[in-house]
Amino acid sequence: MRTLIDWKAYAWISLGAILGANLRYFLSKIITLWSDAAFPFGTLIINLTGSMLLGFFLIWTTERVLADPLWRWMIAIGFCGSYTTFSSYAFETMSYFEQGHWLLFAANILSNNILCLAAVLAGAMIARAI
Repeated sequence: MRTLIDWKAYAWISLGAILGANLRYFLSKIITLWSDAAFPFGTLIINLTGSMLLGFFLIWTTERVLADPLWRWMIAIGFCGSYTTFSSYAFETMSYFEQGHWLLFAANILSNNILCLAAVLAGAMIARAI
C-alpha cells in the first residue's frame, strides 16, 4: 500500500523548487535593471518563460518521451511552481487597481493571461514539432 508520504517525490519537488526560486530571483534582478520599473516586466517575462517551459515539458515527457515521473515532479511541480510568479502577478495587479492605474491594471491582466496561455500553447507546439 502506498503512503501519503513519498519521500522520493518530496525530495525531487524540493530540488526543482530550489532551482526555480533561485532562477526567478536572479532573473527578476536582471530584468529590473534593464526595464522600466513602472510595469512588472520581470513578473511577465518569468510567467511567460515558465508557461512555455511547462507546456513544452509536459507535452515532451508525455507524448514524445516517457520520462520517469520523478522528472515531472521536479520540473512541473517543483521548478515551474516556484519559478513562475502568480502570487506576484496577483499582488501587482491588485496594487494597480487600488491606486487607480487602470491602464496598467488592464495591461497586466491581459498581457499575463493572454501571453502566458499562448506561451503554454507555443511550448506544446514546439514539443510536438521536434
